[in-house]
Amino acid sequence: MLQLVAKALLAGAMIAAIGEIGKRLPGVAALVASLPLVSVLGMIFLWFQRPDAENMAIHAGATFWYVLPSLPMFLVIPALMRSGVHFWVALTLGCALTVALYLGLIGLAPRLGLRI
Repeated sequence: MLQLVAKALLAGAMIAAIGEIGKRLPGVAALVASLPLVSVLGMIFLWFQRPDAENMAIHAGATFWYVLPSLPMFLVIPALMRSGVHFWVALTLGCALTVALYLGLIGLAPRLGLRI
């Protein structure tokens, strides 16, 4: 239970730091947010819980494939907002696009022989 609380506090601290940095330096906050810190920490925690090379290889490979469907969201949201769409609407549409792309990947992955 203590590990779970530590993980939650660490994740919360990372999100809070990005928010604080973003108040003054939005580009730097975007850089920090784009770093695969959560993925790396997740792999470290997973390794300590289950030090299995094949399991870790599957996890790391699947993480790569799951990142790809999320990337268009970061192009759609600013494009929508620059064309006058309200933030919450743009965010919702960006998230909906990401969900649709995730579902598409899940359906397509077995056909491509991907283990995700």
